[in-house]
Amino acid sequence: MNLWEIEMSCWEKGYHLVCGVDEAGAGPLAGPVYAAAVVLPPHLELKWLNDSKQVTPKRREILFHEIQSRAIAWAVTAVDETVIDEVNILNARLMAMERAICQLEPAADYALIDGNRDKGITLPHETVIKGDSKSASIAAASILAKVSRDHYMEEMAEQYPQYQFDKHKGYPTKLHYELLDRFGPSPIHRKSFLKKWEERQ
Repeated sequence: MNLWEIEMSCWEKGYHLVCGVDEAGAGPLAGPVYAAAVVLPPHLELKWLNDSKQVTPKRREILFHEIQSRAIAWAVTAVDETVIDEVNILNARLMAMERAICQLEPAADYALIDGNRDKGITLPHETVIKGDSKSASIAAASILAKVSRDHYMEEMAEQYPQYQFDKHKGYPTKLHYELLDRFGPSPIHRKSFLKKWEERQ
């Protein structure tokens, strides 16, 4: 599939700066949720560009730098675990996406939002289910959000080495649960995500 088809239909409607928006980190037990918004030059070819989950970590790193250097505009934002606990993960994701869109310079005039939720998105937009595999702009945003979050979790691994955040990035893996059992929650764990774990204690 042509990753530019959705953008092309937006340009035909008269929009010029179309941004793709995606988030990373909705599922982990710890750390923030990240979102990115990206406006790419029309038909820019980026080797390996795809949904970040389909790209190897090494290639994601290369794309991360290439997208930042070649995009017309890009922004990455995060909403931390305390806010996630207050407003729930869906609202936190949308909050992060809206902040990323608002930080674009130059500003976008239309947004392609990954997924099917758009509460609180103020720019004219459309939602695209599985957009990170259908739109070049959303795929680029998925790379920036994922790599930015991974970098943050690697920093947290240095701050809280016992949790090995560099290995599981906060996701609910067997190793992560074993470390939670041994050490209890860290300051960056999402309390609202630990209910099942707490019930087992």
